[in-house]
Amino acid sequence: MPSANLAADLCRFIDASPTPYHAVQQMVDRLEKAGFVSLQETDTWQLKEQTGYIVTRNDSSVIAFTTGDAAALDSGIAMVGAHTDSPCLKVKPNAGISKQGVSQLGVEVYGGALLNPWFDRDLSLAGRVTYEDKDGQLQNALVDFKKPIARIPSLAIHLDIDANKNRSVNAQKHLPLVLAQDKEGDKQDFKELLAAEMPVDNLARIFAYEIYAYDTQSAAVTGLDDDYVSAARLDNLLSCFCGLTALIEAFRSNPEKAQLLVCTDHEEIGSQSACGAQGPFLKDTLERLLPDNEKRQQAIRKSLLISADNAHAVHPNYADRHDEDHGPKINAGPVIKISANQRYATNSENSAVFRQICDQESIPVQEFVVRSDMGCGSTIGPITASTIGVSTVDVGCPQWAMHSIRETAGSQDISHMTQAMTAFYQRPVATVK
Repeated sequence: MPSANLAADLCRFIDASPTPYHAVQQMVDRLEKAGFVSLQETDTWQLKEQTGYIVTRNDSSVIAFTTGDAAALDSGIAMVGAHTDSPCLKVKPNAGISKQGVSQLGVEVYGGALLNPWFDRDLSLAGRVTYEDKDGQLQNALVDFKKPIARIPSLAIHLDIDANKNRSVNAQKHLPLVLAQDKEGDKQDFKELLAAEMPVDNLARIFAYEIYAYDTQSAAVTGLDDDYVSAARLDNLLSCFCGLTALIEAFRSNPEKAQLLVCTDHEEIGSQSACGAQGPFLKDTLERLLPDNEKRQQAIRKSLLISADNAHAVHPNYADRHDEDHGPKINAGPVIKISANQRYATNSENSAVFRQICDQESIPVQEFVVRSDMGCGSTIGPITASTIGVSTVDVGCPQWAMHSIRETAGSQDISHMTQAMTAFYQRPVATVK
């Protein structure tokens, strides 16, 4: 698919995915249209050769895999990993606030969000609601208000004359969302608002919810020459999209090969959950895919995981924040992420495999190493590598404004990364002899 078409499709994918729950639903829909079969973890699996399957956990993590031919699994599995969550604001359980005649919602910060850009944006709310139906059964439903119903107004500079030099954000005091003028001076019953938006006919009672604020501004291809994609949640829905697109294309053209895509929740808060990368979701799935322990261990040692999570591109106004010899540029190709302290799982062998694939496909490649006097983030790469023992290379598309409410990546890099992942999925898993 041409770069322009991929960028436009990514925008559609992100707009339809305001939360991890919606992102997983979008991925499942696309996979099922491509012929993948959905499985339930509570069922007995009867897997067939050359078939694609989907399994989800918590509605917010998904694994898609193909079984290949009879010998495919024994030859190793080409795996791509990413995460579905992004830093944001999450609505509290008892959210209603009434202050100065204004109805508000209390929120807490999810992950390492860059908070200042959340002010003065048109916000909406979306997520998952767990409710009791009229038959007494507990059910889940996805909710998306879609229209701008909330915002966080900034304090005028007249009342904070040092704002441009020193304005800090107190998450408890400054982030409650403004919803409306109070009608009767009472706290807003948020569950009543949710009930009115529920896409169900048999609602009896809402018991709990996981609702997140998001920016209603649509994702867009931007720049004088359409060089960029600007959107919320590029970290890391961009990687989910590239992996998904590559898997569908590879399965269509090469169903004989064993391929796997894992996109897990909770990376931004440590991955330590039943559906996170530090949990057993991938391990459980591999055990069911390859029940024989000896064969499974052999297959894992022949496998490779591309851990895909965006990288920090050199910002033209803050170039000194990068090591001058390891500063990735936007639209200059995928970035191999390297850390001497194993904050990334990359080593010389698995980075050489990724480089070889890109070289054979004429895809440019870059490297990122954090400045030696700065701290380094991490990814699902080291977690997955240490959990199941698979060789893992950390890569990502370069981007600006990571963890902001609106981030920027290169429109050409979407094609670069998708092409690299597709080639990886289609070829035998390469190893260093």
